[in-house]
Amino acid sequence: MTKYISTLNCIPKQLVLFLALGAMFLALCLSAEAQQTTKIPRIGFLVASTPSNYVTRLETFRQAMRELGYVEGKNIVIEYRYAEGKPERFREIAAEFVSLKVDVFVTAANASAAKDATKTIPIVFAAISDPVAIGIVDSLARPGGNLTGLSVFAPELTGKRLELLKEAAPKTTRVAFLRNPSAPGDLPLLKEAEAASQPLGLQIRSLEVSTIADFENAFATATKEKVNAFTMTLNPFINTYRPRILDFVAKNRLPAIFGVADIAEAGGLMSYGPDYSEHFRRLAIYVDKILKGVKPADLPVEQPTKFEFVVNLKAANLIGLTIPPNLLARANKVIN
Repeated sequence: MTKYISTLNCIPKQLVLFLALGAMFLALCLSAEAQQTTKIPRIGFLVASTPSNYVTRLETFRQAMRELGYVEGKNIVIEYRYAEGKPERFREIAAEFVSLKVDVFVTAANASAAKDATKTIPIVFAAISDPVAIGIVDSLARPGGNLTGLSVFAPELTGKRLELLKEAAPKTTRVAFLRNPSAPGDLPLLKEAEAASQPLGLQIRSLEVSTIADFENAFATATKEKVNAFTMTLNPFINTYRPRILDFVAKNRLPAIFGVADIAEAGGLMSYGPDYSEHFRRLAIYVDKILKGVKPADLPVEQPTKFEFVVNLKAANLIGLTIPPNLLARANKVIN
């Protein structure tokens, strides 16, 4: 031992210092390399509508992600893109996300565009009406492929909205049903509305819009045919132009019911549909699971379990409608 210490003492101090500095430099390089190889997950989030229509939902998603330990700019990057009601933008944005090599592709829009763009990047969809019927997944229990997510499909919802509309405005006989003929999921909803209307003594008048110019023609047809109530599908393109729709129903004093609470809160008469706050909270859970290695094919598609009924009494007063007390009593939220 004494001999070993004596040998060390014989090493020049300059060499000892050089060796120490070299070790420190190597440690710093290894640390920097480790930091560089720690990849921050990147999420691509496609929204079909405008930013203003999704403020609350996206904040709900971000809050849920934070609760799961993800902090934007620190250990997660989320790229938001808005198609602003332009269907042609879906494929452009999908291609952009593929080129960015996002780790998860979240779409609150046309999932077909995402599916066509990539067969390898995991895709989580939100608010798809009937993903099985339109061929997005093989089944709800076993989605297959690289897609899964949350559906807003519940066959009874269309009929339930018509029931509530008839109860709120008993004199209703002809209901305008605004839909997008270019959206595969809208035709089944029309058929459900037509089937549900017969026992209620209602006639459904289908109004088709797939471009901005179509709205004026659709509203003119509704006026000409003297519809006395209004409803519509949850199609993202249609939803983008909700101010125009709300203006039409208000000017024509039409009782109306919608599928999302946002529209009732923005001035629509009533809404009945899935609780979208819960929906987008669950969306974050799906993203988290996929980032941790779960394959989309192993995550069953969820259907809504929580629903909310909203009544806007301000809108009722504007069109001169008195909402029955027993209907108000069943509302989850009443806007005065």
